[in-house]
Amino acid sequence: MQAALQIASIVISIILIVLIMLQVKGGALSGLLGGEVGGGIARTRRGLEKTLFQITIGLSIAFLAISILSVVVYRPG
Repeated sequence: MQAALQIASIVISIILIVLIMLQVKGGALSGLLGGEVGGGIARTRRGLEKTLFQITIGLSIAFLAISILSVVVYRPG
């Protein structure tokens, strides 16, 4: 059980990294580090961008749940 939780955690974390990198505005390293050129104007997510955002939220919640579950399952003693 512990091995399955660890594998699931690794897979979800890799997918999260890829999804977050796909959502980076600006496309350059400065956009990744917060150096946004547009002045930080908020805009509405639509289409694929909205879907990627929702999948990212879902996977983040799943990652948190798996992390908590793995701590509960692995209690020594």
